[in-house]
Amino acid sequence: MGVFEDFSRFLETRLEEFLRDNPHLELMALEEQLYQQEEDAINLLAELQTREQHLKDQILETAQDVQRWHGRVEKAKAAQRFDLVKPAEEREAALLRQGNQLWGQMQLTKERIQQAIALQNQIQQRRKEVQSKRAETEAVRTSAKAEQTWQATGWSQKDYTFQSSPDPLEARFQQWEMDEELDHLKRKQR
Repeated sequence: MGVFEDFSRFLETRLEEFLRDNPHLELMALEEQLYQQEEDAINLLAELQTREQHLKDQILETAQDVQRWHGRVEKAKAAQRFDLVKPAEEREAALLRQGNQLWGQMQLTKERIQQAIALQNQIQQRRKEVQSKRAETEAVRTSAKAEQTWQATGWSQKDYTFQSSPDPLEARFQQWEMDEELDHLKRKQR
C-alpha cells in the first residue's frame, strides 16, 4: 500500500500546484462544489417540508382520535359502563402521549427546516462571492493574455494601418464584451 499512498500524495500535490497556478480553475471547481451543496440543501429542505406535512396530518388524525375516545369515555361514564371507562381513558391517554410525541417531532422538523433555509442562503451567498471572484480572475487573465498578444504582435508590426476590413482586435473585444454580458445575464437569472 505504500506505493499507492505515495502515488496518491504525489497526485494530490500536483493537483494543488496546478490549481494554485490556475486560480480560475480552482474557483470553477469551488463554484461547482457549492452548486452541488446548494442542490443538496434544496433536496433536504423538500424532504423536511414533506416530513412536516406528514407529521401535521398525523397530529390532526391523532387529535380526531383523542376527541372520539374522549367522547366514548364521557358516554361510558354517563351510561355507567365502568368496565369500558378505564380502558377508554387509557386509550385516550395513549393517544395524547402519541400526539405529544408527534408535536415534538414536528417542532424539531420545523427547526431543521429553518436551519436548512439558513444553510441554503449561506451557500447561495458564498456562490455569488465565488462567481464574482471568478469574474475578476477571468478579467485579469483575459487582460494578461491581451497584453501578451499585444506585446507579441502589436508593436512588432511595422506597417500597421487601420483598414475598413474587420479589425481582429475589435472583434476580440466585442466577443469579450458579449461574453461578459451573457455571464451577467446568467447570474441575474440564478
